[in-house]
Amino acid sequence: MPGGRLIGATGCVLVVASVLAVTGSAAPPELRWRPLLHVPTIIDVVGPRADGQLVLSTRGGLLLARPGRPATEFARGPAGYVASGGEPYIALAPARRLPKTRCSFKRDDVFALDADSTPGVVRIGRTGQAVRVVDLPADAFPSGIAFDLVGRFGYRLLVTAVVAGKTTLYAIDCLGGRTVVARDAPRVEGGIAVAPSSFGRFGGDLIAPDEHSGRILAFSPTGAVQLVAKSRVAAGADIGVEGVGFVPSGFGRTGSAYFSDLGAPGSPTEGTDSLLALRGTDLLRAGVRAGDLIAATEAGAITISVHCARRCTVRRVGEGPVATHGEGHITFVPGSARS
Repeated sequence: MPGGRLIGATGCVLVVASVLAVTGSAAPPELRWRPLLHVPTIIDVVGPRADGQLVLSTRGGLLLARPGRPATEFARGPAGYVASGGEPYIALAPARRLPKTRCSFKRDDVFALDADSTPGVVRIGRTGQAVRVVDLPADAFPSGIAFDLVGRFGYRLLVTAVVAGKTTLYAIDCLGGRTVVARDAPRVEGGIAVAPSSFGRFGGDLIAPDEHSGRILAFSPTGAVQLVAKSRVAAGADIGVEGVGFVPSGFGRTGSAYFSDLGAPGSPTEGTDSLLALRGTDLLRAGVRAGDLIAATEAGAITISVHCARRCTVRRVGEGPVATHGEGHITFVPGSARS
């Protein structure tokens, strides 16, 4: 096993990371993300909700969409939600009671990052009413959001925020109480996700990408930060690895994966304002398995799969349209309608 090296810290405690990434042999791209739906200023996609609909976050607000059908507006009006700036990534709540706080997250509530001059987190209920639930430090840039569905973080909402190039990881309960899990960690931004228990030594950790270095990092509940893999694709601002997602148990041929392609004039890739899709048949044909991590870059949606057992292996498996400007999470629907 390769030796450890310093890549992060929590408070005053230095964290030494074990580098487990093993790069597989290069192969021509086998997968191709394709535009499914035109969505102006799309920034993220999560779901599905209990009714089968995906939730799309745009800079103009939220939309609901079923694969193959037009999107409809959601949470509009005086008590609704409109993104106030930055990159309004979102997370979809499960139904989960937290005994220690005697409260519950309600299924299909949407939690959105608010990155204006008073950064925080907004909750949007199923009826479309929005309320601010968490305030973050004024100098923080909220950079990622995800729910802990495994339990090592207490099934709480996880939010990363960047201050002066360093990341603070917060765990937030259903009453809005926040706890600092990691401080002064390496910068991460984009779609983040908690790894399933099957993901080797990183099972249950929060997995987050760093587009600037191309690294994929794991945050443990103790605040330790480790390197999962080097993406081995182009890295840099608006270029490197941006979105991650885990192939769910039971994912099959009729399933699909989704990724947001933001229109971004002036960026290295200017995007097409589209919801992108991959078919389950193509993912399985490429050797992608349940429990694997799928990650895609911001520029061109260059796509890799990461499989972790005793070691982690990395394979390049596909790409998007050349113009793709990828943002947010990679979201999987195990057996959706035809895409």
